[in-house]
Amino acid sequence: MNWLNELYKSQKHESKKDLERSLVDAIFRVYDRFPRIGLRERIGQQEMSLDIADAYIYGRNAMIEAGVGIGKSFGYLIPSLLTNQMSHQPVIIATSSIQLSEQIHKDLRVIGSRLGFTTVRSVVGKGMGQYACRSRAAELLKPDPDSSLNVLAQRILNFEIDERADIKGGISDAEWSNVSVNDCQFERCHHKNGCLFYDMRAKLNAKAHEIDFIIVNQDLLIRDLMKKKEGTKSIITERPALIVIDEAHNLETKVRDARTLEFTFRGICRILDATVQLLSKQSGDKGLFSQSKFIKNCAQRIFKQINEDLLHHAKQDSDRIKVSDIKGIPLNQVSNDLKDLSLRLSILSSRHEREIDDAFEAINGLITFINVLAELEDNYLLWASNPRQVATISICPKDISQFLKYALFNGKVPVILTSATLCQGGETLEEQYSYMTQSLGYRGDFMDRKSSPFDYANHAMMYISNKVPYYQHDQRKHYLEAAYNELVELCNLTQGRTLVLFSAKEDMKYIHNKLISRTNEYPWKVHVQKEGSSQDGVIAEFRKSKGVLLSTGVFWEGVNIEGPDLSQVIIFRLPFPVPSDPVYEYKASVTENSFMEVFVPDMLLRLRQGTGRLIRSETDVGILSILDSRLSAAAKKNYRKQVLDTLPFKEVTEDFSDLEKFVQKKRMRPTD
Repeated sequence: MNWLNELYKSQKHESKKDLERSLVDAIFRVYDRFPRIGLRERIGQQEMSLDIADAYIYGRNAMIEAGVGIGKSFGYLIPSLLTNQMSHQPVIIATSSIQLSEQIHKDLRVIGSRLGFTTVRSVVGKGMGQYACRSRAAELLKPDPDSSLNVLAQRILNFEIDERADIKGGISDAEWSNVSVNDCQFERCHHKNGCLFYDMRAKLNAKAHEIDFIIVNQDLLIRDLMKKKEGTKSIITERPALIVIDEAHNLETKVRDARTLEFTFRGICRILDATVQLLSKQSGDKGLFSQSKFIKNCAQRIFKQINEDLLHHAKQDSDRIKVSDIKGIPLNQVSNDLKDLSLRLSILSSRHEREIDDAFEAINGLITFINVLAELEDNYLLWASNPRQVATISICPKDISQFLKYALFNGKVPVILTSATLCQGGETLEEQYSYMTQSLGYRGDFMDRKSSPFDYANHAMMYISNKVPYYQHDQRKHYLEAAYNELVELCNLTQGRTLVLFSAKEDMKYIHNKLISRTNEYPWKVHVQKEGSSQDGVIAEFRKSKGVLLSTGVFWEGVNIEGPDLSQVIIFRLPFPVPSDPVYEYKASVTENSFMEVFVPDMLLRLRQGTGRLIRSETDVGILSILDSRLSAAAKKNYRKQVLDTLPFKEVTEDFSDLEKFVQKKRMRPTD
């Protein structure tokens, strides 16, 4: 790889023009080598690499829609490898899921080795909830060796399980929460030497010259930005050369989730106990215990009221309900006492610096929470819910765009935002990217869209049902029965090989129960997404049986099933956000036409992700079916044209016989 060695000799570039010439020349040389190293250049991929190189050279941010099939990951990994070699600074790549992070890590190894980058030092960072905690596992061991929790704890202590992904067949959220990392003791933990979480966190915060690539999920990147903004100890290295955010259409949701603070009564007690323990060791102030007891008593009274609210207003555990006015509790005094604890922590000196930072952050979060309850802070959304049957109060900043504008898009490090679904309709690039720009507070350049090279005109057909009635909650069963009948007919047409995407778990459960009660009526096998199950495992079972897979959530994106094993994707209902959700209720309140400015653009982003599961290679052929008659011509909805213009499908029909002809013409049935 002589050309690479020559390029990265220790010469210093005299100007940006020299840097540009060298970096652009290197990218052209890389793509020239593709045929010799067994790779094929794809349409838009080289342009994407050059766009990123330009952004790095001139210190600008760039937003790039990269259509399915252009080889997006190689498109940004190639310039990232080159900039890392030039700058000797790490590149941060943030993804929206653990699965994608691990795939990018594999892609980095593949392209790096083929291009001659023999020593690429990289780490995949995940949230603490993905790692097993041996300290917690040791505390859970009980005399009963046969209990499932005991067996799980023992396997963790025996080093059989380091991460949640190590458990074949999956595990429920509730069971895993007992043994996952939570309130890590870091340097003080006796199990740190054998802890993957501790080792990962050390690599994330390594010095610039000690690590080349840091691959994290967006949650962890956002958490790091928050810590840096607050002045506490950061998680990720301070000096990256470049930040690439893949699947950037998820960034707004990820930021909101990361900036949402959740409080339970037990959680508040843990925060207070940890804080008092840290402070009392140095000061010996006995008054700290009575102060903590007072705050706990007030918290207990708050959650007694919240439990009553949930009992009367929540229909299911996932419902977000409004919090009624808190009366009779001295919230101002609680806030003042918490501020006193925060001040004490801020001047505390100790070798356990990380624990002090964590306690300081947690106490300040409590102060904000109490101020929101007392209506002293009006920049937050507030709601109550009952996840895992535990009363929980959540607060979230109303506007996250200002945070991103100053914490991420501040010009200090070039940031690349990319995804297959960043754009809406519009004449100019600014108009096409406008929804994402406004949602994220983005400041930077807009790059030409890199369209998918796949032949949708000849290889795909879109079917919109005009038979299924509009969904109405009070007539839900009537809708579901009609949708079920059409779903079965569509699945019979392709003899299974169908992915069904639901936007509501309740709909998926209803259809699944209906299907498994009538298995003798159709020839294909039914699979359903399960809580905690491995995505790869469910997909492997589906491909083997060539059946029907019912799914929701993460299956709307990131699923890659090439070939005839997947011949149809069914969108059960258009994925509009729930209007009563506090976030969308707020977003709607600050727009003139909330439906067209918020709900339709949000639906379109998710719909584009879902429909993108169908055609995954140049030879794929398939049908996209939408069982939502609101999109039919007869419904005359003002967003129909926008949907049809945004999706890549050229052949659109509402006639089932057209589908039958398409299936026959394309020989899609196994017996054809």
